[in-house]
Amino acid sequence: MVHGIPARSEIGILLEKYAYQTVTPERRRTIEEARIPSQTFDAQSQPDPIDRRAIPADARESLWRASDGHEIRRIDWPGRHASPRGSILFLPGRGDFYEKYLETLEDWHRAGWRVTAADWRGQGGSGRLGGHPHTGHVEDFADWVADLQVLWSVWTSGTPGPHVLLGHSMGGHLVMRALTEGAASPDAAVLVAPMLGMAGPPLPLPILHAVAKLMTRIGDPRRQAWKWSEKPGEDLAGRQDLLTHDINRYQDELWWRIHRPEVLMGPASWRWVERAYASTRILEAEGALERVTIPVLMISTANDKLVRHDAVLRAVQRLPNGELLEFDKDAHHELLREVDSVRHGAMEGIAHFLDLHAPAER
Repeated sequence: MVHGIPARSEIGILLEKYAYQTVTPERRRTIEEARIPSQTFDAQSQPDPIDRRAIPADARESLWRASDGHEIRRIDWPGRHASPRGSILFLPGRGDFYEKYLETLEDWHRAGWRVTAADWRGQGGSGRLGGHPHTGHVEDFADWVADLQVLWSVWTSGTPGPHVLLGHSMGGHLVMRALTEGAASPDAAVLVAPMLGMAGPPLPLPILHAVAKLMTRIGDPRRQAWKWSEKPGEDLAGRQDLLTHDINRYQDELWWRIHRPEVLMGPASWRWVERAYASTRILEAEGALERVTIPVLMISTANDKLVRHDAVLRAVQRLPNGELLEFDKDAHHELLREVDSVRHGAMEGIAHFLDLHAPAER
């Protein structure tokens, strides 16, 4: 037991078993017969609880067309208040989909923010780019930066300020790319567990990049770079230990994968890996982060097994107005989906940072 959270339940094991498989009618019946609860929190413990397994009543799902016509899925909260606190655009990580963050997005909405989230091109509900529906593929991270640039322009023109850009993991990496290239100009930015370096072999970045480049040339670059889970060498049984201590929030993700199978995604392609290293080298270049002058909060954990915590620490030092909120062994990679003690700390840190650097407009 960790932080009062029980060990993996039989339901969790069942969900995990089918998490990377096509959901057939027979498998769906098996899952439904297990009587998975529609919500995994104690509703009596909250005066107005958020159901993490339902689209909030105020939210609206839609498709947005990128400049080349590719359909990108988004979700918007119009705001409850006559005078909104401001607007937040949230972008998730590799293989993610916005349903995983409904609790956090709804929290911001209840705090007065006008909230939008979007799935990256080629994942979640935004179609696929590779040769397999469960493989995360992209030809170049610049494609995602270009999408963000257009979305940012459209979104800011129709939403009240201050405007805040938030990204988790790969989303944090792409937000930083956008900031360094002038593709987005928020009043403040928050990067949660940003992928500024990938956890892996302790080799210099140029060597890792060269190996990945070689792998794209000796076979189909769209093929999966590893078998399953979120990183090479990990099996499905250990996936939760990479992401969160909170088994209930972890099972929320698997529940959505079963009920919306189009969001399911497994490992990345070798092209994705090679382009991730290439993009990291762009950010590592002298002068890249140094020209980002807006306030940037980075939230990171020393216990992260997917992205490099030390890369985050170096990045904060390079940013002219960088700030750090740091967690230790009590937190895994998905800080916004961790146990309450960790998640609340992260959410309070974000709120304090935005009160200071993106105050409500008068």
